[in-house]
Amino acid sequence: MDPSTQETGAVTGTKDKDYNLVWFVEQCLSNTLRLETYVSDAERDGDTELADFFRRAQGESRKGAEQGKEHLRRRLAG
Repeated sequence: MDPSTQETGAVTGTKDKDYNLVWFVEQCLSNTLRLETYVSDAERDGDTELADFFRRAQGESRKGAEQGKEHLRRRLAG
């Protein structure tokens, strides 16, 4: 197996798959916050269609964060 694809955790102390999950949750949460600004910008310009689009995207990011947190809970409890 190629050493660059092995889960080692030597640098972070966290297995790659768990680190990836933490990263994913952080990105989803960050995206949720960023989209709040996008919604506000669209509303300020009177573009309700775009504001609704960003709200839906925000909901999907929030859902991804919640699902990721559930995966983390199960893994950290075990």
